[in-house]
Amino acid sequence: MESNRPVIIGAAQFSDPDVSVETALDPVAMLARVARDAAADCGGDARLLERIDTLSLAAILGWPAKNPPRLVSEAIGAKPAEEWQAHNGGESALAMTNKAASRIAAGESQLALVGGCNNIRAYMLARKANTRFDWPMGGDGTPITVGTTGEGSDEAESAIGLQMPIHIYPIFENALRAARGQSLARHRRSMGELFEPFTRVAAKNPYAWFPTERGASELSEPTSNNRLICFPYTKYLNAVMETDQAACALIASESMARQLGVPEEKWVYWRGGAVEIEDPWLVGDRPSYAESPSLRTCHDTAFANAGIGLDEIDLIDLYSCFPSAVSMACEMLGLAQDDPRGLTITGGLPYAGGPGNSYCFHSLATAVTRLRENAGNNALVTGNGWYLTKHSATILSRHPSESGHEPSADPATDATRSKWKAPPVRRIVEANGDATVETYTVLHDRAGAPERGIIIGRLDGSDERFLANTPSDPELLAGLEAVELIGTRGTVRHEDGRNVYRPS
Repeated sequence: MESNRPVIIGAAQFSDPDVSVETALDPVAMLARVARDAAADCGGDARLLERIDTLSLAAILGWPAKNPPRLVSEAIGAKPAEEWQAHNGGESALAMTNKAASRIAAGESQLALVGGCNNIRAYMLARKANTRFDWPMGGDGTPITVGTTGEGSDEAESAIGLQMPIHIYPIFENALRAARGQSLARHRRSMGELFEPFTRVAAKNPYAWFPTERGASELSEPTSNNRLICFPYTKYLNAVMETDQAACALIASESMARQLGVPEEKWVYWRGGAVEIEDPWLVGDRPSYAESPSLRTCHDTAFANAGIGLDEIDLIDLYSCFPSAVSMACEMLGLAQDDPRGLTITGGLPYAGGPGNSYCFHSLATAVTRLRENAGNNALVTGNGWYLTKHSATILSRHPSESGHEPSADPATDATRSKWKAPPVRRIVEANGDATVETYTVLHDRAGAPERGIIIGRLDGSDERFLANTPSDPELLAGLEAVELIGTRGTVRHEDGRNVYRPS
């Protein structure tokens, strides 16, 4: 029904790069602040927040409160019938946005607040000062947990060093380089060229954590100020989670927006969205490291739900924790990395900030602002959880559908498995024999020196996959970063409880 069309009526962001132990806001205070700012953004006041019937929060790192949505609701004077808390994942902000909007489209809700915050910078400052914050930890009742959960890595992956984003996204990056046939030197330049425009956007973003424009070589070339983290990524190519940031949005039905007196020029229509889960889930079991089939399915589904094609999108914000996340999205969507529309509207996670599970609320809020400013008619915002494991997409528009196409009341807001089915991989624990490298990375210490090589490969003649480390030989590790290793052969042996790969 037209009266149930979901519209974002208000959005707000907060960023405190100068935060100190003395000035830090606790999560409830930070979220209450952006909620009130979102109400003011649509021309209302704090009383508007009393009409909220659904309050949904991203998981907030370092804050194990019993019921965070209840604490925030009490702080803003709301008494929502629905309280949601998401699982960890960078896809969760848009997944919750889609879910809240779809309930409005179905007539099950009238006004929802979706949001999240990150307080890791303040937390780390307190830890360094050997003090603790007295953050609220209660909240009556139990929120509904939404989203898809699961450990990001298994024991075998963690044992060789594949246990954090900084270790795993380079695995995809190197595979993409080999699939494109790029030399190491050209690939290094391309990573800098990809993210240089991101820094330009961040430099103009008043909420950016690092509003500094940097050139391509400054981003991708290792220096004393820009050490290698995991080959081929330097520090400037990594997302930054140590921020104090918050963002939220108010989503209403058209009828509620009218009741609240929100001017139509403030309305931004939610046109559709989708969520997909990669299958297989674990990185060690993925058939290919140069493809993400469920990412493609997710975005195709979102476009179909919205009745809008990629060529109709004016504003794009691709989830950008690392270059490979952006490059993979470009590969799966058929986007050029130098698409004239640009690939970010915030500056991305390494420069605008990577606030835990909440980044996409910032891109969502920015999209709302840009659409209201007539910077375009339609916007695509995407999310990514774990390691190209969980995907989400949301499409916004200045206008409702003119073709009669309306978003589904259930637009794949609950994750579905990808329709793309590649041949399964048989991963073995103990590997011995001649082998070929599928992809790899080299971990570096805090001084920038190489300390561990990680290899994913196949045993020759059997197509069985193994996970391995290389010997911790500095000269060997340096050599792995000087030549293309993917597709080359060597030997793997199971020694002292682990697989060790030695290049030929």
